[in-house]
Amino acid sequence: MAFVTANWNPLGDVFYRKFNLYSDWKMKEDLSNCLIAAAPYAGPIALMINGSHKERSPSLRPIMEIYSSSGNRIVSLPWKSGQVVHIGWTTNEDLLCIQDDGTVLIHDIFGTFKRHFSMGNEVLQNRVVDAKVFPTAYGSGVVILTGAFRFTLATNIDDLKLRRFPEVPGLLRPPTCWAVLMQDRQPKIVLANGKDVYVLDNASCTSVIPPGLGPQVCGFTQIAVSFNYKKLALFTDTGNIWMGSSSFKDKLCVVETNFKTAPKQFVWCDRPKSDNPTVVGIWDKVLVIMGKTKETIKFYQDEDVHLVPEVDGVRIISSSNHEFLHEVPPACQDIFKIASMAPGALLLEAHKEYEKESQKADEYLREIKEQNLLFEAVQQCIEAAGNEYEPEMQKSLLRAASFGKCFISNFPPDTFVKMARDLRVLNAMRDYIIGIPLTYPQYKQLTIEILIDRLILHRLYPLAIRICKYMKISELQGASRILAHWACYKVQQKDEPDDSIARAINHKLGDTPGISYSEIAAKAYECGRIELAIKLLEYEPRSGEQVPLLLKMKRSQLALLKAIESGDSDLVYTVVTYLKNEMNRGDFFMTLQNQPVALSLYRQFCKHQEPETLKDLFNQDDNHQELGNFYVRSSYSNETTIEGRVAALQSAVDEYNKAKNEFAAKITEEQIKLLRYQFRLQKESGKTYLDLSLHDTVQALLLDSKHKQAEQLYKDFKIPDKRFWWLKISALAEKQDWEELEKFSKSKKSPIGYMPFVEICVKHRNRYEAKKYVAKVSPEQKVKGYIMVGDLEQAVETATERKNENELNIILSKCTAATDQSIVEKINRAKAQILKK
Repeated sequence: MAFVTANWNPLGDVFYRKFNLYSDWKMKEDLSNCLIAAAPYAGPIALMINGSHKERSPSLRPIMEIYSSSGNRIVSLPWKSGQVVHIGWTTNEDLLCIQDDGTVLIHDIFGTFKRHFSMGNEVLQNRVVDAKVFPTAYGSGVVILTGAFRFTLATNIDDLKLRRFPEVPGLLRPPTCWAVLMQDRQPKIVLANGKDVYVLDNASCTSVIPPGLGPQVCGFTQIAVSFNYKKLALFTDTGNIWMGSSSFKDKLCVVETNFKTAPKQFVWCDRPKSDNPTVVGIWDKVLVIMGKTKETIKFYQDEDVHLVPEVDGVRIISSSNHEFLHEVPPACQDIFKIASMAPGALLLEAHKEYEKESQKADEYLREIKEQNLLFEAVQQCIEAAGNEYEPEMQKSLLRAASFGKCFISNFPPDTFVKMARDLRVLNAMRDYIIGIPLTYPQYKQLTIEILIDRLILHRLYPLAIRICKYMKISELQGASRILAHWACYKVQQKDEPDDSIARAINHKLGDTPGISYSEIAAKAYECGRIELAIKLLEYEPRSGEQVPLLLKMKRSQLALLKAIESGDSDLVYTVVTYLKNEMNRGDFFMTLQNQPVALSLYRQFCKHQEPETLKDLFNQDDNHQELGNFYVRSSYSNETTIEGRVAALQSAVDEYNKAKNEFAAKITEEQIKLLRYQFRLQKESGKTYLDLSLHDTVQALLLDSKHKQAEQLYKDFKIPDKRFWWLKISALAEKQDWEELEKFSKSKKSPIGYMPFVEICVKHRNRYEAKKYVAKVSPEQKVKGYIMVGDLEQAVETATERKNENELNIILSKCTAATDQSIVEKINRAKAQILKK
């Protein structure tokens, strides 16, 4: 195992190792002449070559280059904008270029400009002295130090809300060092001004004193914040490093470095769950690792390097190498440490001897079993395999674990299988062509879902799909999302015709669940390819997704057709409303004429919301029948004066005549006549008659004893005799005017007979009056009349005279044995006589 530990360097009780991530490194630029930024989690590297010169020749334009972590150049572009002060990567791997006027330009990983935003007028006026890009709980943030030595901050660049932090007392020049913290999901700035340290938040500027520092410290020259924002390191002017919590409540240690000058770079080299606080600094091409012990580790560099802190170590980038420095994980230390007797080390040796067919394999296994540590040995080998970068070493450790678990009866296979799967994914990502050299702790923190997103952003679609299938990620989260992104990329290729691109996308995507052709079409529209967008929308099955984009593209006619085909009235209303606002009135009406469904729905809308527009529609169509109906409705719903109502009805008459609807014209004329008569009556009497029907008006007059006016209406409107008699007897009975009712019955022969008189009197509980009319009732209804007035004896006599057995049975059903015994006997005798004959 000596070769494994050859690059291990001790620091107290732990070891640190530095190794090349890639042997063939092609990024040959001199970093001393560049602005450089590397995205975390093995992300891409951006260089702004010649960007560090404040005074430069106008002919010497900076060049922006973006490399993968394997050194493959992705893009190289001349910089055509302003002076760049700082560059940094967002959590989505977009490159932010911050200019000295406060403008922030955003490019994707391929150098394509996406958008820009400004950090405000104050920054524009005072210019940018320094800037930083930092991850937040909400996305990615930007903080600016202006020439007025004030800080302006945006917590989320996708939802820009600028905040100006409080002024730092006595700050008349740029702070000697400063950094961004995240505490309780809120950004804070920690800075040093000479020997004073301040923490700034939205509302306050607080002076803090690092605990455990002696009075000899006169200033702080460098500051480093750990990857998780929980720890902080300060380099003092006396050459000491104070390490403690970022809240300044706890001190971890104070380290003497013997360096009086500040390091060029100063970062944490941490490992999750580690108890060894460690920082890395660079002095004159010497990289020094320092922890809580007096020992240090030094690496001598031949060139300028750039340090990139990661969750479990530090990436070291130079023009000739890309290396990774980290604390050797405990499982690896236990197994590979010289003369280690850890169970994992013994199991690895046992497997090696087993492959040699040596009996020593059994001896090692017996030793592990005697200590009951075989389960722990397997776990150690699996864990160590995850933390090894070289595939061969991973295989050796996993084979040893597989060998060991054969001797454990109930060893759960999930841990082993999952590690094997994860390592296969990691090794694929570390490939030189892919260039994402993630470590296992970085991979676990990043999660497989975000890793898939990274591959999509890098346009590595085949690999992303293979990983989704291999890791059994659901179709909706995996392959369909990748294919959709591929399609969005495809529509940006302007060297292919629209038809072939649309067919290629449909052939590849088909009806894959979770695919939205409308989103792909929207991307095509953003790229200025409207015809391609329309062709892609033909494959979108949901009309609700087609129509909004068609409207956005000003293809309103097609949008209307799609809305009508969908059968969704709300969607049709949406398009019609859009057309109404976008087109002049004439063109709008002509468009609707060609679409009967849309026209019908729009009429329904206008009927309730815009009646005047409805009238214009009918006028345009010369639809006189509907115009007449419109004026009738208007008379009752919109007009308030009698003149206005009559005028509206008269307009309706004119329209009905034009429509050759004589019946509608006639009844509307009669309604005008009735309306005027009602108005006159109302004016004379002060009672309400308007809007009553003809019958209700007659009845109201009769109830008010205005018999002459009622008779006049009867004659003028030619009310049928039967209907008028019914109205009159109902009104007289209702007002209990029995004398007038009797007079009316004798005025002439009743066209409705006299049974209604009997019924109306009984209805109003006056049998006495009802009896007056029974005698006049027709013979076939007399029995019914006598029954209604309660005269059963007379009913029996009448039925007997008529020799009608059915009528006798009806009377019998109305009798009771206790009170009507004599009547029952009469009925029985009458029925017997009828039967004899």
